Amino acid sequence: MRWSQAFIPTLRQDPADADAASHRLLVRGGFIRQLMSGSYSLLPLGRRVAAKVERIIREEMGSIGGQEFLLPVVHPGEVWRRSGRWDSVDEIMVKFRDRRGVDLLLAVTHEEIFALLAAELSSYRQLPQLWYHLQTKFRDEPRPKAGLLRVREFTMKDSYSFDLDAAGLDRQFANHFAAYTRIFRRTGLEPIAVQASSGVMGGSESVEFMVPSEAGEDFVAVCRGCGYAANLERATSTPASVEDTLWEGPPERFPTPGVRTIAALEAFGDFAAAGRQIKTMAYVVDGRLTLVLLRGDHEVVEQKLIDGLGTQDIRPGHPDEIGEALGALPGSLGAVGVTGLPVIADPSLRGRGNMVTGANRDDWHLRGVTVDRDIAVDRWLDVRRVEPGEGCPGCGEPLEVFKAIEVGHIFKLGTKYSEAMGARVLDEEGRERPIVMGSYGIGVGRQMAAVVEAHHDEAGIVWPVSVAPFEAVVTPVGSDDATTIAAEGIYRGLLERGVEAILDDREERPGVKFADAELVGIPYRVTVGPRRLAQGEVEVVRRRGRETQTAPPAAAAAVVAAAVAAER
Repeated sequence: MRWSQAFIPTLRQDPADADAASHRLLVRGGFIRQLMSGSYSLLPLGRRVAAKVERIIREEMGSIGGQEFLLPVVHPGEVWRRSGRWDSVDEIMVKFRDRRGVDLLLAVTHEEIFALLAAELSSYRQLPQLWYHLQTKFRDEPRPKAGLLRVREFTMKDSYSFDLDAAGLDRQFANHFAAYTRIFRRTGLEPIAVQASSGVMGGSESVEFMVPSEAGEDFVAVCRGCGYAANLERATSTPASVEDTLWEGPPERFPTPGVRTIAALEAFGDFAAAGRQIKTMAYVVDGRLTLVLLRGDHEVVEQKLIDGLGTQDIRPGHPDEIGEALGALPGSLGAVGVTGLPVIADPSLRGRGNMVTGANRDDWHLRGVTVDRDIAVDRWLDVRRVEPGEGCPGCGEPLEVFKAIEVGHIFKLGTKYSEAMGARVLDEEGRERPIVMGSYGIGVGRQMAAVVEAHHDEAGIVWPVSVAPFEAVVTPVGSDDATTIAAEGIYRGLLERGVEAILDDREERPGVKFADAELVGIPYRVTVGPRRLAQGEVEVVRRRGRETQTAPPAAAAAVVAAAVAAER
């Protein structure tokens, strides 16, 4: 490839709306262009990187027995009704009707369709199976941002395992874990495997692969002592113990005019410190108003509530329905004396006394509340967000909490989708059994962005050789015949040795060529100029670390080819 003939529209300025490094550099480097919010075109350089990521994925999926499919992007709504997800993921699903009035949707994922195909399996002798594809998904993400990290349209490798029993699923899950680890290592990433929520996918167990990065939108808790790691949607911890002062007698009501927040209540004195308050939140769970209690200095994680209660039908209560049930608006709510409504409490409240909470009367609160005595808790459920420094649930060492990018997610689905789609087989004894499924995903564009987040500097992207759009660039910095002939010879030599090379034959100043090569992130650059040629050498620069060496023109292609081969 010659740079003068390539479409590589590099930019000197950062796009105005880009905060993440990957967003800035992929746009500036001519890899992507935004079409609309959350939707990007892959330009030739971007497509070359994506193709390399996909090739690595295909190789590793093949190593564990994966068979590649290609399933449709448009699905009939009836299939999703059978699984129960037509309504449960409605907020991110794009639905429409064809000219015959049939309900359709754009694929957000493919569990249902793969399970439908698995219904053609009939005997345990046909198991195990491992099927996958690389296909477009569309999710109507409400706040797309950060370039390829949070989009609406994207390409994902999703694979699905089919087994007779849980033991078979365990093996496929372990195989995927190992394959994903190899994929990430080959693309230059070192993610942390963390416990995670299965969310709308369902299932009994899931693991996310998270790359630490300030560009991430998830938070993970990690213990450096025992290795415990979990997404904050799943993480647990041991908060510091609190000693309560004694309070004799029943709770006492006191006026709090205009107070609606934890911070405003703290102004009343030490007895109302945030850690001594009971925060009361009202949710509607499966159509029923439910109170959720936690300490005033703790934050609720709604996914924990969803997972713990085993339902997706959860939303915050509206002021009118809260007022009708409790007689007060949010900010003055409490569970003391409440009957007829379910009460869920975080375990950090267990055994606490002399607490402050709302009195279920606007502008009034109660002090001296003893939780076990004054509140009828129906269920203790961990719903709070873990904070840095709290004790690890495994060994007690302080937890670290930091941002991370999710680059892969593997799920144990069980039989949810096989039962819904009629995917059953006969076992050895002739009994019909639902197939046990697993689901495993990697986003290609997100993988590209995560690599850039992990590998860049002030000048641009520093691609690992394995996913670089080109492995080497030959940069002539003179227009004389000797320079041109030498550059052409090195370029041909690289191609003959299997190195993916580009010749920067543009009539541009050397500084422009060097800046573009560094911005684009090509791992090796061979600079050919008249002064060094006069000394019988050319310059070979490794992009990572800007390591420089010289070589005779006749040997330059071999030197670069050897270096590239060592890093592939």
